[in-house]
Amino acid sequence: MNKEFPGHYYTLLEELQALDFVLVELTLYLDTHPNDGHAIQQYNQFAQKRMQVAHQYQLEFGPLMHFGHSYSKYPWQWVETPWPWQV
Repeated sequence: MNKEFPGHYYTLLEELQALDFVLVELTLYLDTHPNDGHAIQQYNQFAQKRMQVAHQYQLEFGPLMHFGHSYSKYPWQWVETPWPWQV
């Protein structure tokens, strides 16, 4: 079932992509600089922000991940497309 999504849907997905990018880069940096307290602080701040944005997205538009990493409302939401990775 394809449906039209408001601009807020795409804004949240773009914000999640940006946060994921920052978290990957910080992870790579911290793999080689494990004692950089400032980078660890930044990582934790971005991780918290990502959790907040992901929670907001899932409340409004459905699950982001499967296999128990996200909840589903009734009826089962995984049959609704497009899935976040298809947009």
